[in-house]
Amino acid sequence: MPVATEHAIAIDNLVRRFGRTDAVHGLSLRVEPGRCYGFFGRNGAGKTTTIKCLLNLLRPTSGSVRVFGLDPARQEVAVKSKIAYVPDQVAFYPWMTVRDTLEYFASFRERWNTDTEQALVDRFGLDPAMKTTHLSKGQRTQLALVAAVAAEPELLVLDEPTSGLDPIVRREFIQTVIGAYQQELPGQRTVFVSTHLISEFEGLIDEFTIIDKGREVVTLEADAARQRFQRIRARFATDPGPLALPGARLVTRQGRDVELEVDGTGQDVLERLRALDLESVTTESLTLEEIFVSALRPREAVA
Repeated sequence: MPVATEHAIAIDNLVRRFGRTDAVHGLSLRVEPGRCYGFFGRNGAGKTTTIKCLLNLLRPTSGSVRVFGLDPARQEVAVKSKIAYVPDQVAFYPWMTVRDTLEYFASFRERWNTDTEQALVDRFGLDPAMKTTHLSKGQRTQLALVAAVAAEPELLVLDEPTSGLDPIVRREFIQTVIGAYQQELPGQRTVFVSTHLISEFEGLIDEFTIIDKGREVVTLEADAARQRFQRIRARFATDPGPLALPGARLVTRQGRDVELEVDGTGQDVLERLRALDLESVTTESLTLEEIFVSALRPREAVA
């Protein structure tokens, strides 16, 4: 299989309006093939609306979306042949069993890995003879994930894919199933995941975009984000009194101990701290979940 040369996803100035409300406003991003890309935002930020535009479930008010260089509105079949999608709310035909459902999904696919299907059915403990109406919410999510991964798509689009899974199954799926899905064909299988469980995808995310109120807040490589967003803990030899540390946000202050967060200003803040009567200082990178919280928090300098 040749290595893809197009962006897996290319979104340019996307606007999707509902009445007078812009659910997505001027969003642009690029997802390179072979990456695990995080798409983060609070409830109502515009994540699901963006994904529905990618799948031609909604038409953009303006702007454009492309999947491997294809327009989902004009080349829908070609786009969907390259994609598997797991939404946050999963539903199946109620008269079908687990086996019927998987055979139904497989009938639409040129590629279907029966070994992967069986391995995941066994791993999740799904009963092939059970009607889908008898499945729990978590089991329905598991079935949708089996169908998505067994299809071996070039792009796996996940919208809160693990919200119905218990913590053990969730962690195993994220670390083992998604990791193995990408590793089998490095550089050719792409994951685009919208999730609130950011911490559980920490080791897989290569790059991410945070959106708020339909607008991009920040787009960063995961490693670059960890270098930029840092926590500084400092202890002073004596009470330093009021602190003037532009570029730092005070998290806690107890006596001679302070904890700060910085966004790209770590070196400047450290130099200012070292000019004071400092006893000790340590720095550490924020996790992606902490970066998400920090990026959406109002910027307030220490004063």
